[in-house]
Amino acid sequence: MSESAPSAPAADRLLAALDDEQRQVAEALLGPVCVLAGAGTGKTRAITHRIAYGVATGAYDPRRVMALTFTTRAAGELLGRLRALGAEGVAARTFHSAALRQLHYFWPTVVGGTPPRVLDSKGALLGQASSSLKLGLDTAALRDAAAEIEWRKVSRLSIDAYARQAASRPLPGRLTVDAMASLQQEYERLKDERRQIDFEDVLLATAGMIEAEPRVAEEVRAQYRFFVVDEYQDVSPLQHDLLTLWLGGRRELCVVGDASQTIYSFAGATSDYLVRFGTEYPDARIVRLDTNYRSSTPVVQLANRLMRGRPGALTLRAAGDEGARGAEPTVTRFSDDAAEAAAVAESIARRIAAGTPPESIAVLYRINTQSIALEAALARQGVPVQSRADSRYFDQPEVRQAILLLRGASIAITDEPLFKSVSDVLRGLGWQQDPPAGGGAERARWESLTALLTLAEEAPAGTTLPVFVRELLRRQEQQHAPTRSAVTLSTIHAAKGLEWDVVHLVGLAEGLLPIVFAQGLEAIDEERRLLYVGITRARRELALSWAERPSAARAERAPSRFLDELRAPREG
Repeated sequence: MSESAPSAPAADRLLAALDDEQRQVAEALLGPVCVLAGAGTGKTRAITHRIAYGVATGAYDPRRVMALTFTTRAAGELLGRLRALGAEGVAARTFHSAALRQLHYFWPTVVGGTPPRVLDSKGALLGQASSSLKLGLDTAALRDAAAEIEWRKVSRLSIDAYARQAASRPLPGRLTVDAMASLQQEYERLKDERRQIDFEDVLLATAGMIEAEPRVAEEVRAQYRFFVVDEYQDVSPLQHDLLTLWLGGRRELCVVGDASQTIYSFAGATSDYLVRFGTEYPDARIVRLDTNYRSSTPVVQLANRLMRGRPGALTLRAAGDEGARGAEPTVTRFSDDAAEAAAVAESIARRIAAGTPPESIAVLYRINTQSIALEAALARQGVPVQSRADSRYFDQPEVRQAILLLRGASIAITDEPLFKSVSDVLRGLGWQQDPPAGGGAERARWESLTALLTLAEEAPAGTTLPVFVRELLRRQEQQHAPTRSAVTLSTIHAAKGLEWDVVHLVGLAEGLLPIVFAQGLEAIDEERRLLYVGITRARRELALSWAERPSAARAERAPSRFLDELRAPREG
């Protein structure tokens, strides 16, 4: 056997690491494959082993494989896992980053000159468009207008076609349909005048090039022949059309998703392509992953109760023996939001004092403003927190400065242990071994720097400082943040794809979950799926709660309608 020939023992070891359902996924290497994967069933494990198995057996040239997902963090996780499985060379990207690479590559020869600049945000340009039309939109209304533009574009609607549908949509700032259409036209005019494009234009322009230029289509399709799409329930019509163009009539496509976790319909995502995959590809291999390895039996049972009888929902089975059942989820009623936040903070503080790591605990809620009372209550208890709404880890000033100094230190030749080299640099920034008293920005800074030291501590034996710095730069590029020793505060939307041992789901009242503006059956179903995502983030313990009123002086509100269906065993 030559050195480059596939290794049968290595391929066999890849399959041996999977359960029977996951193994079916890994062995289905060719043709259309649809994996219906419930929460916690190991879908990422299944698809990364499938790709690695295809590479190990010689079925795939790794340079011809494209794994697509929806966030930079998820793409980074896929790359890390594939590298660990020996599948070097496979591309793992978001739809936008893959399209942007192609746009930059082909623009000079197809259009000429340099590509337009991609807008970081639509806000400033929309503000100018609003001012020129004398619409007087505030910041919140401009954010909603940007969301409407994004929805229109990913739904592949012209402004005229959008206007015909807009009468049934809640428009920002109480705009009329005509005013919203005029705002979009002015936004597009300003954008074109300044040679700028937005993120949706990146997909539209790439699709347009492939459709209009046979040479572009041929070159793109020669580059990538095998496609894997994670979180397929979140694909939009525009992304589906671009994927179809990339395939060019070929059928080497594996999609993975869960209709019960479709929570971005407001942004144009639809589970239709996942649910109807067998119609689009009549001979597709359909594999179901329904063994949940994440959550205890009571948590899985609760999730099943919530989704019982819903279209496309999988009934999950908890893995493991009955001895690992875990505690029954609880539902607790509080008089007001402040009492709820105080009780949650006290419970978390007791857990941490008893030895539970802070990073294994999360508090989840429907909207960001709910975090204010929680942050204050946790600060009073001296509990460190990290918010999913915070600036990205590698964008924090202290982290950027630390990496810059580590890069400088890595130039010098030294035999010092990695841990000492990194700790010396961090001490130069004022880091100390003991955390500062209390919470606040000082504690958050300490946690961020300590996370870098933890990465050094966990690095493989013999890792040098230059190698460690290269890994940090890779993580920085992929926004693959390290774990910090802090309780996570997050909206349920931002928590998707994550998991914790202990989860507090707060604010389960009418008007919060389901949210007050969720009107109609489809919108309420989306809120149900959002609660399902929240429940399935918990590994071992789950506490649900709601408050009768926002404050002592405000009107009462009712518990969420979903609580009746869950029939939790006890309520305080």
